[in-house]
Amino acid sequence: MNQPANLPSGAGKKMPAQAAFMALLRRVHFYIGLFVGPFIFIAALTGTLYVLTPQFENYLYSDALFTSSQGEPQPLSRQIDAALNVTGQDKKIYAVRPAPFEGETTRVMFSDPQLGASKSRAIFIDPITLAVKGDMTVYGTSGILPFRTWLDDLHRGLLLGDAGRIYSELAASWLWVAALGGVVLWLTSRKSRTPRKLSEKIEKQQHSRRWHSSLGLILLAGLLFFSATGLTWSQWAGDNIGVLRAYMGWMTPAVKTSLDPLAEAVPADEHAEHHAQMADMPDMPGMNMSEHAMPAVPQAVTVSSPAFDAVVQAARDSGIEAHKIEIRPAYSAGKAWTVTEVDRSWPTQVDAVSVDPRSMQIVDHTRFADFPLLAKLTRWGVDAHMGILFGIWNQAILVIFGIGLCVMIAWGYRLWWLRRTVSNDASNPAVTLLQTWRTVPFSLQCPIFVITLGLAISLPVMGASLVIFLLIDVFRWQRNRRAVKVQSAVG
Repeated sequence: MNQPANLPSGAGKKMPAQAAFMALLRRVHFYIGLFVGPFIFIAALTGTLYVLTPQFENYLYSDALFTSSQGEPQPLSRQIDAALNVTGQDKKIYAVRPAPFEGETTRVMFSDPQLGASKSRAIFIDPITLAVKGDMTVYGTSGILPFRTWLDDLHRGLLLGDAGRIYSELAASWLWVAALGGVVLWLTSRKSRTPRKLSEKIEKQQHSRRWHSSLGLILLAGLLFFSATGLTWSQWAGDNIGVLRAYMGWMTPAVKTSLDPLAEAVPADEHAEHHAQMADMPDMPGMNMSEHAMPAVPQAVTVSSPAFDAVVQAARDSGIEAHKIEIRPAYSAGKAWTVTEVDRSWPTQVDAVSVDPRSMQIVDHTRFADFPLLAKLTRWGVDAHMGILFGIWNQAILVIFGIGLCVMIAWGYRLWWLRRTVSNDASNPAVTLLQTWRTVPFSLQCPIFVITLGLAISLPVMGASLVIFLLIDVFRWQRNRRAVKVQSAVG
């Protein structure tokens, strides 16, 4: 976050293209650091706390997650009945996650509209004794528990809901610009200089700049990765990215759940748990939306616990091999049940099948090995962002990156603080973004403007914040101009 020295008194005049572009880039980099830096810092800090919690969560909720019972597990249907005895037989099961390993509990999740989007009530059952081990709210396809859900909400939206998500989108929108801009500034500033005695203040500035630049270079790949993956989770930019992926055919394959042989599968959304989407709910039957008919009311069906045993067996017979699976029932006629592998560590196991609950025949089967390369990269990117792809190593890398990013931002602010007392030229009371823009030759202004406009449309929060930057720019220039006039009059 370098604060440039003031432009010469003829700042409004055109400069050589390279010098003018670097002056503009330096000013943009400074503004991003000054105004967006705090939001990037918060995102890095809360994200670091989030990835540190899996082991702590296992300790905090150990009574619900683990069991010391020894013996043969009861049928899954009996475990589900034990959960229904707690919630009531009329409650709809959202999903079931059988105990993946000995010593762990089965999780039976029930839909509850009062809990909010992507949240469900989970009853934890000892698969051997059928004892109820826990009853709590879980979140998303990852099934995270309350403490980690709170941290996730803090990281994503500062506990302010959708309105708070603007902050994380702002951070992700500008992070890659700051990273690449910093690299360009570092490359162009590496010039051999004649050794000379520097003042203590200049020495401190140089020291802060070296630390800030060095950390930026070390963290560059991570900065770009987290900016890209963060944008796919965002509200407005994420929607635009989703439209682009759909247009280019880059969507992740999903199993077909309609029993209509002519129906097509709806692509999966890797970020569904972060959106209040209808697809997250367990009972969203398809409707006949023909032009000349009212939407048909689908016939409701009863879901019985013994059906879970049969569906799981059919899925196992078809090749679902992972220990960690999730079964989602269908509560309407014409819909298939789904059994999905949910082990998103390495190697990734996320194959899925849909099963006709009447005949127990496989309706559709998706295999991760057959996913397009971009769909695989998206899956891995999401899981790496959350710190679950490579287990403890993934967590360690994210913690190092998060702390490094926070330190880099701190060094940037220190550099700004050391340079803020530099006096301004009376003829140029404030070096502003608009002034540096005026020095850029017209032949360079045109492509910069087109690129900026395209980014502002694609990344709306970036566009809105850029307007705010310019308004602050004008206000700052006018205020300093008035101050200089007052000083001149007094002098």
